[in-house]
Amino acid sequence: MATSGSEEARDSLRIAEAQDRGPAEGRLRTRTLVVIRWLALVGQGLAVFVTSVLLRIDIPVGECLVLISASAIFNLLIGLSPTVGHRARPWEVTVQLGFDIFELSGLLYLTGGIANPFCLLLIAPVTVGAAILPGRHAVALGVAATVMAMTLTVLSLPMPWAPGETLQLPSTYRAGCLLAVMVGIYFTGVYSFRAASEARRMELALHVAETVLAREQRLSALGALAAAAAHELGTPLATISVIAKELERETPEGPLRDDAWLLIEQAQRCRDILRKLAETPDAGDVIHERMSLLQFLGEMIEPHAGKAGIRTEAVVTGPPGVHAPDLWRRPEILHAMTSFVENAFDFAAHEILVTARFDAKTLALEVRDDGPGFSADILARLGEPYITSRPGAEGSRTGHVGMGLGFFIAKTLLERTGANVDFKNARKSGAIVTAKWARGVVEAPAAAFVEGTAPPP
Repeated sequence: MATSGSEEARDSLRIAEAQDRGPAEGRLRTRTLVVIRWLALVGQGLAVFVTSVLLRIDIPVGECLVLISASAIFNLLIGLSPTVGHRARPWEVTVQLGFDIFELSGLLYLTGGIANPFCLLLIAPVTVGAAILPGRHAVALGVAATVMAMTLTVLSLPMPWAPGETLQLPSTYRAGCLLAVMVGIYFTGVYSFRAASEARRMELALHVAETVLAREQRLSALGALAAAAAHELGTPLATISVIAKELERETPEGPLRDDAWLLIEQAQRCRDILRKLAETPDAGDVIHERMSLLQFLGEMIEPHAGKAGIRTEAVVTGPPGVHAPDLWRRPEILHAMTSFVENAFDFAAHEILVTARFDAKTLALEVRDDGPGFSADILARLGEPYITSRPGAEGSRTGHVGMGLGFFIAKTLLERTGANVDFKNARKSGAIVTAKWARGVVEAPAAAFVEGTAPPP
């Protein structure tokens, strides 16, 4: 059974809102930021100790320790706050990483500015922010780090050096250091932001796929539940019917006898309804769950069969002497293949051909239409999330504006069943979608039918 249009519309709306809104909260807990800052402070303290004590280089130790102590107090206050175990909101992460940038810039100002090799550490807060923050917050951190790097290029204390020696660096070298830091900031920032954004988009798309599959499984479960309810209610309804008939026989003419007749009629009506439920294919028994190839194709094309203007045909073909396999009714396969048929219906000119090809080892389901086919620029990436052939619904019969999730969800569901999915264009015109399995993966063997074995989950 395919997902209803209203449910798909709600899914698409939620996705669009999530993309526009971006992450509602940071992807790190406040405690994680606190731990990282403690490690950074330990490293800064060790650097000051090694430089001043072991290497005997004259640096403003007191001022450096003041900055490190201020950062330690800041970190201690955050660590003692009640929200330390919660996920940090974007503005909180931005403030903390911004503080780290300014604290590190202060240390660099005291120890040579942009010429200090440790100036590359300005890249770290920007990279972390780009990976976990919305774009505007990440840009703010990048701008702050750039401004501080430029300031340190023209304004800083002299570079500490060995006693009695002075290190004079040419302005060209300092400009080169600034350029290296800026390139590092923006390259790693953009790279981290793009990689994290793609990961979030993939996560969202996979969540939608899981939701669709869960919905299909719930629908199948409801059918089985209805059949079970019909079976369980049959006995009490039969008892009610017997007692009502006895009351009718023993009651003289009058309103009470009429009520007994009404009770008999309503009990019979309930039994008829429950009988229909028990006969509904959604009962979930082995007979229903086992389908011939032609029945399977029939369910795929049923939503669009007989619609005016498009001829929809299902064909089963295989080599002589090889019997056609029966299949288990699997909601994920039905949903995915029905989605391909729906897409073909949107763009077909006159006809849709759904074909099942089998041999002794493989089974392939193919959906072919005679429409314009897939655009060349998206064909190689079709099946990835948010890649759509109809961003504005141009040429679509239904006018549905795609978000590029339908093919991704369908392809993901089919691949989880062991299928190889292929998208291509026909030689003359039209699109072709093929899903191919090893026959044993999807076939319902005859022994399972005889023994009453349930289909695979």
